[in-house]
Amino acid sequence: MKNLGILFLAIIFSTFALAQEKDMKKSNKMSNEKNIVQTAIDAASFKTLVKAVTEADLVNTLEGKGPFTVFAPTDEAFSKLPKGTLESLLQDKEALKKILLYHVVSGDVTSKDVVKLTDAKTVEGSDVKIKVKDGKVMINNAKVIKADVKASNGVIHVIDTVLLPPQK
Repeated sequence: MKNLGILFLAIIFSTFALAQEKDMKKSNKMSNEKNIVQTAIDAASFKTLVKAVTEADLVNTLEGKGPFTVFAPTDEAFSKLPKGTLESLLQDKEALKKILLYHVVSGDVTSKDVVKLTDAKTVEGSDVKIKVKDGKVMINNAKVIKADVKASNGVIHVIDTVLLPPQK
């Protein structure tokens, strides 16, 4: 009888553990079901980036299959631009699109991959320079302040400065 009680408790415990594991997997899956644009909207520190992506008609692209790696400047990064620059860019759709695509790399490039690189080809067509300086990953002159924000169609690395493509 004692063994039967232990067996019964083991079955109950196993069922409970499996249910918890299933709930955790579902929760993790749900957090990764959001695409790059939805993830940026939910983060609330990318209002300017989301507005720019919308103005440049890139929402559908960044909600697409991917995978994409986005070096995402925060609202604070956009505020560092010289006065009037953002407003001008929002009026010049092609220039805005070029700058935004300079923040995107094809593929799912996580932090463990980024630190092995010295440069990366952006969707815009130019390369960004990558280096580790004082233990911090730098993309050109922008510091990665948070890495590996997962999305269903790629990954976001948060940066503290807006990247500007080289003039051609």
